[in-house]
Amino acid sequence: MTASPPSRLVVRARRVFDGAAFVPAAVVVENGLVVAVLDEEAPVADAAELRVPADAVLLPGLVDSHVHVNEPGRTEWEGFGSATRAAAAGGVTTIVDMPLNSIPPTTTAAALEIKRAAAAASARVDVGFWGGAVPENLGGLAPLHEAGVYGFKCFLAPSGVDEFGHLDREQLRLAMGEVAALGSRLIVHAEDPELLGADGALGRGYDAFLASRPATSEASAIEAVIDAARATGARAHILHLSDARSLPAIRAARAAGVDLTVETCPHYLTIIAEEIPDGASEFKCCPPIREASNRDLLWQGIIDGTIDAIVSDHSPSTVDLKRAGDGDFGLAWGGISGLQVGLSAVWTEARERGIPLEAILPLFTAGPAAVAGLDAVGRIVPGAPAHLAVFAPDDVVHVDARELRHRNPISAYDGRVLTGRVRRTWLRGEVVFAADADAAGDAVAGAATGRLLARNGALVAVGEDAS
Repeated sequence: MTASPPSRLVVRARRVFDGAAFVPAAVVVENGLVVAVLDEEAPVADAAELRVPADAVLLPGLVDSHVHVNEPGRTEWEGFGSATRAAAAGGVTTIVDMPLNSIPPTTTAAALEIKRAAAAASARVDVGFWGGAVPENLGGLAPLHEAGVYGFKCFLAPSGVDEFGHLDREQLRLAMGEVAALGSRLIVHAEDPELLGADGALGRGYDAFLASRPATSEASAIEAVIDAARATGARAHILHLSDARSLPAIRAARAAGVDLTVETCPHYLTIIAEEIPDGASEFKCCPPIREASNRDLLWQGIIDGTIDAIVSDHSPSTVDLKRAGDGDFGLAWGGISGLQVGLSAVWTEARERGIPLEAILPLFTAGPAAVAGLDAVGRIVPGAPAHLAVFAPDDVVHVDARELRHRNPISAYDGRVLTGRVRRTWLRGEVVFAADADAAGDAVAGAATGRLLARNGALVAVGEDAS
């Protein structure tokens, strides 16, 4: 008679991230949950054992609250299968999908169900959803809230797609009042259209594009968000901060009692305008990557705790769209593809600045989880889902966009040499990525086992990958 396999898994490591520091520990997993965190050598009966090598650390699965998947409607840009494979390879076990560039956008409860159906077929990691606040649905956000979105995204400048319109200042105030009444949050793409340059060709030089989206535009829009949040009492969140000189206004607003959080992105912390080559439109994003002096100030916002989260703003498109106009920065699609490499990129820069790994990890885990209002993820504690990642901080990674797992082989990180690599990722105790899974190289293991997440706590199991 064959013995049944152990019902528990214990992962032992000299360095387990406990939310603030690295400690030696044994993490016990049963039925997809962390059931105990013990001394490293504590005995555990009837358990399969795995020991993390001494040169690696055990982390909670990362959380990325800003991902554009684009399926359905623009699945050739990115789909849930490819996006979540990239997430798993980057140690990310939970993503929250943005309400645009899919068709239809997630601005109605019916559209949310269409998006969920698309995700259900192929998600390798857990997926939650933001709703959209656009001029057409103001006053009618409640059905989306009741359907379980984590909050509402709006633009204060044109979004780049016709089906997702932007709000003016009066509409921003109305949206803030509505989300406050719902007990939700408004997350804002903050650029002032009155201070942006005209659309159209700008040429292959990055300087003209940077000048067309000045820091004053971002600062003006952030002040408008602060004013509206102060007036309505709403929870507000500034998306993808690139203008570090807006940090003092954010600090002052918080000190005055405004419920305000802010995120930035790996590309703003690791890339500078001075180094972007002519025609390299893979670096185009909105708001733009700014100068080295600005990057230094963003890092100060990381160190002093002003910035709450580091998220990818993974916003891919086809290569043809990214290269439109032969690298003209005014004509190419704006968006950075970096979901898989965010932690490695930021750790590479942090290490060079003498910043320890444990100082940046909360911004990849509990920070974005709190921004989205996600419960029990981004931590290794009893009762939490057993979302775990093994990260080797000294491993060297040569980034080749053709080998990244998102759909289209173009990325601003292509050719960069990074330090730090995810070796293994677990979702509820099941391996979804293993760097040594086959002789050919990195591989994602297993079927689509991600779940759909809702604000009200509902979990819907996902079926097999249909692709």
